[in-house]
Amino acid sequence: MFQAEARGLYALMQAGARVPEIVWVSEQGLVLEYLPPTEPDWEGLARTIAALHRLRPPIYGWDTPVFLGSFRLPEGTLEDWSLFWAEYRMRPLLEATWEKLGRLGPLLERSLQEALPTEGPALVHGDLWHGNVHFSSGAVLLDPSVWWGERAVDLAMMRLFGGFPAEFWRCYRALYPIPAELEAAIPRYQLYYLLLHVYFFGQGYLPALERTLLELGFR
Repeated sequence: MFQAEARGLYALMQAGARVPEIVWVSEQGLVLEYLPPTEPDWEGLARTIAALHRLRPPIYGWDTPVFLGSFRLPEGTLEDWSLFWAEYRMRPLLEATWEKLGRLGPLLERSLQEALPTEGPALVHGDLWHGNVHFSSGAVLLDPSVWWGERAVDLAMMRLFGGFPAEFWRCYRALYPIPAELEAAIPRYQLYYLLLHVYFFGQGYLPALERTLLELGFR
């Protein structure tokens, strides 16, 4: 798990994002440099994220295991985005949480049958909530779950719990506009992160999951 995080940090760095220097890593832990906090630079963060999202790898997936927290997602690559999303991202979480989901399980299963809009693969952080962003004389990305996917995956997590101000979104949209079709698909990707929270934290997240399914027309 820690080595996977280190690989993700290295991938972000190679793509031009600023990350903490890796001091030491093994299967037992990860030590990163200390970066003292400074005032937020939301425009700088927007430039960093937009640049990652404009990278165009040839395929969806990742060639080594991916972790969200301690939850391991399978490695593998596919050219078909909807199939990759269903089988390599949603289904592992759906199977792991099935007994907690009740009647929402079949609705989530139905959601996997619908095709998703695509822009093409991008480099995604994979766990881009505001707690994984730091500012130290500029924007720094932390705790990634990096792989090649649709940028809407990152946008979904950023929207789910908030914390990114209007200043960030104005700059990001100016650099990389978000078309209406992509905007409409963002709740589909939020299901993924809500399922993860059901897995780790329990059924308290089921109401949010149900609201999102209703918003998408699954009832």
